[in-house]
Amino acid sequence: MEKTVLVVTDAWHPQVNGVVRTLDELARSLKDEGIAIHFLTPERFTTFPLPFYSDIRLALPMRWQVAGEIDAVAPDYIHIATEGPLGLVARGICLRRKLPFTTSYHTRLPEFVRARLPIPESWSYRWLRQFHNSGNGMMVATASLGTEMAAHGFHNIRRWTRGIDTALFDPSRRQDLPFPRPIFLNVGRVAVEKNLPAFLDLDLPGSKIVVGDGPDLAMLRQRYPDVHFLGRRMGTELAAIYASADVFVFPSRVDTFGNVILEALASGCPVAAFPVTAPNDILGDGGGVLSSDLRQAALDALSLSREDARQKALTFSWSECARQFLSNLAGVPRGAFAGRSRKLTSTA
Repeated sequence: MEKTVLVVTDAWHPQVNGVVRTLDELARSLKDEGIAIHFLTPERFTTFPLPFYSDIRLALPMRWQVAGEIDAVAPDYIHIATEGPLGLVARGICLRRKLPFTTSYHTRLPEFVRARLPIPESWSYRWLRQFHNSGNGMMVATASLGTEMAAHGFHNIRRWTRGIDTALFDPSRRQDLPFPRPIFLNVGRVAVEKNLPAFLDLDLPGSKIVVGDGPDLAMLRQRYPDVHFLGRRMGTELAAIYASADVFVFPSRVDTFGNVILEALASGCPVAAFPVTAPNDILGDGGGVLSSDLRQAALDALSLSREDARQKALTFSWSECARQFLSNLAGVPRGAFAGRSRKLTSTA
């Protein structure tokens, strides 16, 4: 009988971020493995704008609504991908019913909150420990993040890597851009936690390009008039920008992975970053330059092989991401619904 996985996530379309991209690719890969995956997302509920991010909307779920969705899917496994309102309600239901569930840690919530509100990180970590340690395993993207979270008191940590679409992000899309070279690029959410001024303040030759949208975009455009802010770009247009840049600069110190690093590498664009969690895991043995001096890292990356960057990206795949996800579920007792017929057939 086909196994069924229910993924509960507060992050969903039209959001453009690593969580949504990972879940999309997971669904495609699991379908190829004959696994039915269903998503419980904010689309089914009344929503409200997230403070500081009005374009991101969170669900206002009632317990009976979430319980009804779980009963309808009758999943063999439940995975709670985020710690938002949907994740909280689903976790509460699982605990009350003694249903096994796994979680994943995608966002450094303590650092995210501290950057905006006077709330100590220790308070947020205490709450996160209660959330994740009550499940049957917490999935993290890298080994170093797992070590870090274990030091914060999290347990039953499991590895869940990420992948990259190497057909879309390909060096063959390289073209001449209307900016002086060398071109230093950053792609991602334009927000305080991404530490963009650490890149934008650098004294570098050529041009700086920022692709992405976010709450700090208008402010940074005014503050850095010489930087080319291109806004949100998608698909082949984004892939061409990656391939046409000379160095990808990743100034974030708090990302748990950084899918954009893989997108750059797959496009043949070497990466410059700080030696912190995520860049250390991806670039520790090649593909970029890691240094506490980000300017020097960016300059040194200009001399790196674009082919070596591409080869580094080829070591990551979405099929391996799905394999690790399934392996993590294999050690979890199948839920009370195992073997029961399901009422839903859609994956939305």
